[in-house]
Amino acid sequence: MTRSRPDVGRWTLTDDDALADSPPTNGAPLALITCPTCNSEEISGKPQPDGRLLIHCDDCGAEWLRGETRRDPARPAVQSFDSLQAAFPTPADVRPDVRERVMLLQSEFAMDRPEPDPDVEPYRERYAALFSRENLPSATPEQLLHFANSTTVADPGNVSGFNRAWKTAGPDKAAAQVRQTIEHLLYGPESLRLEDRMTQLIDGSKKGLGFPSFKEALLTKVLCVVEPERFLPVVRYTAANGGKKELAKTVFELDLPPVEKTAWTSGRLAVWSNDLLRSLVGNDLPDLQQAARFLQWAKDRPVMSRSDS
Repeated sequence: MTRSRPDVGRWTLTDDDALADSPPTNGAPLALITCPTCNSEEISGKPQPDGRLLIHCDDCGAEWLRGETRRDPARPAVQSFDSLQAAFPTPADVRPDVRERVMLLQSEFAMDRPEPDPDVEPYRERYAALFSRENLPSATPEQLLHFANSTTVADPGNVSGFNRAWKTAGPDKAAAQVRQTIEHLLYGPESLRLEDRMTQLIDGSKKGLGFPSFKEALLTKVLCVVEPERFLPVVRYTAANGGKKELAKTVFELDLPPVEKTAWTSGRLAVWSNDLLRSLVGNDLPDLQQAARFLQWAKDRPVMSRSDS
């Protein structure tokens, strides 16, 4: 009787089960598939359009392809992290006429720029110190609850879901889970990129990791505190009132991809769109608090169509 090959999911398999390129074993048992980086057996995988298997280590995040390529010209090629990042829009994709328009808007914005919030810098310094590797284990429930509910540095929006989960768990258990979440985001396995650690926390794809409603907005706020010269205080990739995807479209006329589960994942798009917008406005507005205000202001200005140029 022929065994069916496994589909997506966590596996405890032998090479004979999973690999299309293995030679015949004549019934001899083979070793379990283990991660070549950390030797974990917590392995999941996804069949690729070309017939190979993209195997993923759920512990350290390492990925590798196994099997023989059976290329179907009608289906797309396998998209790796690097190929996806290379395909993501860059500042060079902004049309010259749009870039000129944005420069004019920046000049207009500078004439009536709002004063910086004096509370931002001391707040950021306080929480950046608290979220250091050394101090994070001692962060109190009161400090973490205040961080989630405060709008200083970055406004996380509606946090009622977080507050309900906090109350249900109790302050001590909730604080422990939030500390674990922040630790994984900032200091998780070095073999797992920030983008993919963020995806795990947003999607809840790693069992036992994360805290309810401490998702994209609050994770991004953590990054704004810890890396203020990189991360804009725009806490969602897509949002009706101006997420990073919408800002790229309305201000720079760039179309960013929708979120997917396996390729254009939530964490990758959150980080890549941030870095794109940072590259587009950060040189002229190095204070990213002001840069975010400019983007929200500029999105409501008339968009230049190609016929206007």
